[in-house]
Amino acid sequence: MNQKEIKDLIEFLIEKEIAEFELERGDVKLRIKRTSDAPAVTHFVHSPQGVAAAMPPIAHVPPTQAMSAPAAGEAPAAKAETAAPAADDAELFTVKSPIVGTYYEAPSPGSPPFSKVGDEVKVGQVLCIIEAMKLMNEIESEAAGTVHKILVKNGQPVEYGQPLFLIKQHK
Repeated sequence: MNQKEIKDLIEFLIEKEIAEFELERGDVKLRIKRTSDAPAVTHFVHSPQGVAAAMPPIAHVPPTQAMSAPAAGEAPAAKAETAAPAADDAELFTVKSPIVGTYYEAPSPGSPPFSKVGDEVKVGQVLCIIEAMKLMNEIESEAAGTVHKILVKNGQPVEYGQPLFLIKQHK
């Protein structure tokens, strides 16, 4: 089961308002559970030996609850680059993370990044990799255009639905 199939499945489950879903296919086990006020949480386990791996539940904490106030004497934290796109960026296409994981800009350390600001990209072109549970998931562009802004840094953890790239689409 590839990333696009999982994304389509999640969208279908949201559309049909299905709260929990589980699928086993050979050595792949997929479990999706969501609540009405949070995005879908996906557990994806690949067991090469065919042994079902235990999947502990993952609690979803909205980003606003996960942040804490600065300690006494500390300066307030600088605004994170991963904040929602500014109003002037509204006409740009936003590529969002389809999974929770770690963002990587290149296929391996020392390799050139898949894309940089100013690069022309096509639909289906790999923009980055998100590692989730030791699986490297290639994130492809859903729009053709120019990379306007990269919203995350290499090695940074990302959440489901978090904006990664802004692409100025060709007209």
